[in-house]
Amino acid sequence: MAITTNAICNSFKKELLEGTHNFKSSGGNSFKLSLYTSSATLGKSTTSFTTDNQVSASGQYASGGSALTNGGTSLSSDTALVDFADLSFTGVTLTARGALIYNDTASGDPAVCVLNFGADKTATSGTFTIS
Repeated sequence: MAITTNAICNSFKKELLEGTHNFKSSGGNSFKLSLYTSSATLGKSTTSFTTDNQVSASGQYASGGSALTNGGTSLSSDTALVDFADLSFTGVTLTARGALIYNDTASGDPAVCVLNFGADKTATSGTFTIS
């Protein structure tokens, strides 16, 4: 089991063509970020949110993670971007190896991308921030 390198999920690429995801900052879908332990199996083949090996609830962190604030979309040279605001979980004691961004609005909570932190990251009675 492992969280592979940072990856855009293959299912997400297909779902973009099918119109499953709407990243408009106003009136678009709701996206969430959930945290996972080093025992999680996440990568480009991940298709949807799962509770398997998710970080345990602590402080502001609850199962399923938290909603991301969408700062809108843009284009930089030939690359399309969506910019979510930093997400902080306060009052937490946790260790996370990675995260999953998923569409909380669409049926089945489809996966968008996997984030691998490169090593376990820990907060003890503190704040855990994802930039």
